[in-house]
Amino acid sequence: MTPALSTPRLAALASAPPLPPPAAEAEEQCDLCAEPVRGAHRHLLDLDKGELLCACGACTLLFDGRAAGGRHYRLVPDRRRELTGFRLDGPLWAGLGIPVDLAFFSVSELGEVTARYPSPAGALRAAVHAENWRRVADANPVLAELRPDVEALVVHRARGAAEHWILPIDDCYRLTALLREHWTGFTGGDAVWERIGAFFAELRAAGGKAAQAGTEEKRRTR
Repeated sequence: MTPALSTPRLAALASAPPLPPPAAEAEEQCDLCAEPVRGAHRHLLDLDKGELLCACGACTLLFDGRAAGGRHYRLVPDRRRELTGFRLDGPLWAGLGIPVDLAFFSVSELGEVTARYPSPAGALRAAVHAENWRRVADANPVLAELRPDVEALVVHRARGAAEHWILPIDDCYRLTALLREHWTGFTGGDAVWERIGAFFAELRAAGGKAAQAGTEEKRRTR
């Protein structure tokens, strides 16, 4: 034994097995089949629980159809559409009964409309009167294209904004998480409204890139 390892404590340390490497961060898994899910992926909505489930590529294909998930699961679409020229004046907005100027509205398979919006107490939800929603839908026929449960009309009118989008419900949950994380006081605070503005700016930028890619693809196939 060398002098450097002459003490019992040093000898014990020298003979001890090496420490295991730090555990790698658990990778995300498909909530249906437990296959690894890497990077961007689609979601399923559990209609019974109102929860989002991560879906791998195979399960995405399996549930890619209105009837595929029955009454239990529905694949969340991935389209994002900005509604230019959307008509929602003061009286129409007031009829929806939302006390703030940011909300999203989803329609169930039965035609029931639910609004979700931020408050100092957290995200709140409220039923929208059918007749008041019908007035908004009559003024904006595009709302007939909303896919039940998995898409929503998102309205942002706060601080002079005029954002109207049809978004997948997982984007709406992401917006809700952003509000929950950054909302302060009774009015939200400047920081949260800056992040909300950035949220919509990112949507618009992504839509521009997708449109450009589609144009280039058409040119190549001519």
